[in-house]
Amino acid sequence: MGRLSEIVRHPDEIYPLYKLRMEIKKAQEQIPPEAHWSVCYPLLHSVSRSYSHVIHQLRPELRDAMCVFYLVLRALDTVEDDTSIANEVKIPILIDFHRHMYNPDWHFSCGRNEYKVLMDQFHHVSSAFLQIKRGYQEVIEDITKRMGAGMAKFICQEVKTIDDHNEYCYYVAGLLGFGLSKLFLASGLEVLTPDWEQLSNSMGLFLQKTNITRDYLEDINEVPKPRKFWPRQIWSKYADKLEDFKDEENSTKAVQCLNDMITDALMHIEDCFKFMASLRDPTVFRFCAIPQIMAIGTLSKCYDNVQVFKGVVKVRRGITAKVMDRTKTMDDVYGAFYDFSCVLKAKVNENDPNATETLRRLEAVQKLCRDSGVLYKRKSLVNNGAQSKPLFIVMLLVLLLAVVFAYLRANQSDGTTNASVSLPIAKDLDIIRNMVSGFFSKY
Repeated sequence: MGRLSEIVRHPDEIYPLYKLRMEIKKAQEQIPPEAHWSVCYPLLHSVSRSYSHVIHQLRPELRDAMCVFYLVLRALDTVEDDTSIANEVKIPILIDFHRHMYNPDWHFSCGRNEYKVLMDQFHHVSSAFLQIKRGYQEVIEDITKRMGAGMAKFICQEVKTIDDHNEYCYYVAGLLGFGLSKLFLASGLEVLTPDWEQLSNSMGLFLQKTNITRDYLEDINEVPKPRKFWPRQIWSKYADKLEDFKDEENSTKAVQCLNDMITDALMHIEDCFKFMASLRDPTVFRFCAIPQIMAIGTLSKCYDNVQVFKGVVKVRRGITAKVMDRTKTMDDVYGAFYDFSCVLKAKVNENDPNATETLRRLEAVQKLCRDSGVLYKRKSLVNNGAQSKPLFIVMLLVLLLAVVFAYLRANQSDGTTNASVSLPIAKDLDIIRNMVSGFFSKY
């Protein structure tokens, strides 16, 4: 009933969800027939559906290189995240990971669920890596080497200051931004601007800080020992231990710290706008823009939300489908960021310790969006569904008529009423009648 209730409340998301489903099916049909690709692309989908979707939309040659790049870094991240691996084993693997890509016989099993499958099947990733162009290989090897060394550094080093936080995010995400930019350049699809390194780093930091903020509970509950990526300089203002935020009695301070973390992430948005505005190829643009929009959407969900410390907080799948369907130009990026920043801004409590700085950064983002001059000619991503009420009424009436028609045909087939048919249909009619009455009572 959860999915059905979402459809009832947000009928404008039905078509984008359908389109997304069809695009995923089409992408699966386009997987190259070679054995390693037939393993790598399903692996990509299992470890990240969102990135799988945007990678599939790239041009074929760049698409294969990007699939390999993402899987290599996800495997590297799996080694880093597995807290059951002793440091004396983990650190050498992280440092030497860039060499293992050249050896299809190398194997190291770790992680859980789909990530363990990735590690167990990594020889297919290595085989795919050896098939892409040497220019792509050099980029992936360089970024993997630098990222592995950075991860190894922070295995034994606490994230104490905001500078540490930025440095860690640079190693695990800023370098990813560098690598992506170099792959775009190697493909011939893009030309890098003079400030590409700073802008690429900001793109990575915005995504990584969003993930670190959202994943507090998953990281702190990791066994046999927690993962701690929130910087002490921020969380120590609100608690004696980072773990304290899980306790109900610390909810107020926990949310204040959460808002502080989100405010820190907002500082990178202007650079993200500059980077995305510099892109020329539409497939590369969508590849970069969709995750950025999803990040600001995630922050708008997490802000001032105590559920971050109790369970999973994520953007509704229907919103995700709308973002993927509508994101085609920089105008769409400005519009989406404006929508989500308005949602976030409406949650800011003047009593929050960081309210003034949060509002200042949000207003700067909104000014950039307004100055683009495109906000007046677009549909909101986060409307309340009222704009679609006439369409929804029509949809309900069509559905109701379809059920009635099926009911009449079933009973006219032999001139009698078939109880086994009429009973479930009667139940369907009751459900639809309740949906309609509930809809009109709400509006």
